[in-house]
Amino acid sequence: MVSYSAYESITLDVDNGVATIEFHRPEVYNALNNEVMLDLSRAFDEIQLNRDIDVVVITGEGEDAFSAGADISQYAGTADEHDPLQRDRQELFYEMYQKPYDCHAPVIAKINGYCVGGGLIFAMYCDLRIAVDDAKFGVPTANIGQIPTGGSTWRAVELVGEAKAKELVYTAGMIDADEAERIGLVNHAVPREELDETVDGIVDGIQDTGRGAVKNSKRAINGAVRAGSLAGAREQEAEIWWEQFATDERRELVDEFNEGQ
Repeated sequence: MVSYSAYESITLDVDNGVATIEFHRPEVYNALNNEVMLDLSRAFDEIQLNRDIDVVVITGEGEDAFSAGADISQYAGTADEHDPLQRDRQELFYEMYQKPYDCHAPVIAKINGYCVGGGLIFAMYCDLRIAVDDAKFGVPTANIGQIPTGGSTWRAVELVGEAKAKELVYTAGMIDADEAERIGLVNHAVPREELDETVDGIVDGIQDTGRGAVKNSKRAINGAVRAGSLAGAREQEAEIWWEQFATDERRELVDEFNEGQ
């Protein structure tokens, strides 16, 4: 196992093609402040340089929270006191939220408790979300007189639809894991004692397939989301399809499949 050092608020370990990131601020429910976001940005840069990584798993220390969102103390004061620093900070958050989405490997949010505000936004930009069945989810920005940021309005509508996204934001309320699974916000809600096994099973499933094919499938799906039209999505999909078709991985796996018939 390789452990990357010099992080202040997270850890990053890589073992057998699996990168694990863990938040380490349990005393504040793993809230996301500038330090955390800068650490996360560097961690994903490290991961992006290691193409041997097949999958990334992100979780929070302890059993209370994946992340309770932004550190609200950093929003105190008038707008004049924050400008232009807050504009730069929001841009940093947006760039960070994009990194799991654009990462070459699938990214799984392993949600072990509260997943709220900026923590939920970050989880929404991961590829998959697996949660304990007593987790709580919400976007309580209206409670502090703010609106969601980081491109989250677009991402939330994409995941759960316009009406449900508006309900979550307008009411600033919380939903439980069963409701989050029902509306498509999380892939699976499982008992706490099954969380590790469920995530490990998905990781094994990813690593048991064509690993290059998985990464190129992520590129194709993300491209389809951003394309805006069937024709645009199909054009990019065809290019990636042919790129994958030309790989040794594809040839070897097809031969292996045919030999097993």
